[in-house]
Amino acid sequence: MARQYRFLLILLFCLGSGQAQSEVDPLFVEQVAPGVFVHFGEIGLMNETNQGGTANIGFVIGEDSVAVIDSGGSARQGKRLLAAVRKQTGLPIAYVINTHGHPDHLFGNVAFEEERAVRVGHQNLRGFLAARGEFYLRSFSEAMGEALVEESRILPPDEEVSGERLLDLGGRQLQVLAWQRAHSDSDVTVLDRESGTLFAGDLLFVDHIPVIDGSLLGFLAVMEKMAELPVRQVIPGHGPLVGWPDGLKAQRDYLEILANDLRTAIAAGTPLASAVENVGLEEARGWTLHETYHQRNATTGYVELEWE
Repeated sequence: MARQYRFLLILLFCLGSGQAQSEVDPLFVEQVAPGVFVHFGEIGLMNETNQGGTANIGFVIGEDSVAVIDSGGSARQGKRLLAAVRKQTGLPIAYVINTHGHPDHLFGNVAFEEERAVRVGHQNLRGFLAARGEFYLRSFSEAMGEALVEESRILPPDEEVSGERLLDLGGRQLQVLAWQRAHSDSDVTVLDRESGTLFAGDLLFVDHIPVIDGSLLGFLAVMEKMAELPVRQVIPGHGPLVGWPDGLKAQRDYLEILANDLRTAIAAGTPLASAVENVGLEEARGWTLHETYHQRNATTGYVELEWE
């Protein structure tokens, strides 16, 4: 009887969404483990051409339901992600998990409203979005075009995670962990226990320079704890799939060099404006988009470390 009910549920979902989804070009996704699919975003800045698609986003399929991990940088990309899910399965989408509050990871939430998926995020995410959401919509209208951004709305989490939360997809559990202030103040990771695949969100960058919108010291501390997780492979927030814990090394080196150089500059009495032009610069040049983000990282780190 349970199997017959599940089949009926799948059929209803297919009938209800098939026509609408057929009109949308599905995102290209790669299956990186059985039932684990990822769309690897463009390493670049959000714009109209890429429809905000700069973050890695994906989904995990269980026996009974699906969880989406980050929804993309626009409503249009979110709809294409939904179409990609429907290309793989007709199971209901139970959860949309946002790894943090930056637009490239959650502007697509609106595409999943009709699926009645429960949005899950860090306990700080609602406050983060309340403080910045309207600013994000205004500022990204300039970079991406008003028409693209107007389709998006800021949708906060329905359920919040303060420590650990297990989500059951039917024969498959996802472990959602909330972390201290690091990349941002609202970071969570998602571990698929079945495959040992970790969706790290922006607690890990590969090729794309790490971005500090929270705490430099917190970022380093979180990385040490993350390295102890029982993980086989990691999907970073930006960049290609990596092994574990070796995949942390380049990011750790960059952040440690930045911290050490900042401490030296602060001890020497170097003013902030002068320090941020030089600290960690050689290490930063090995990363994509260092021109956009490195001085911001240095500024954030300087302000934090001068009161260390």
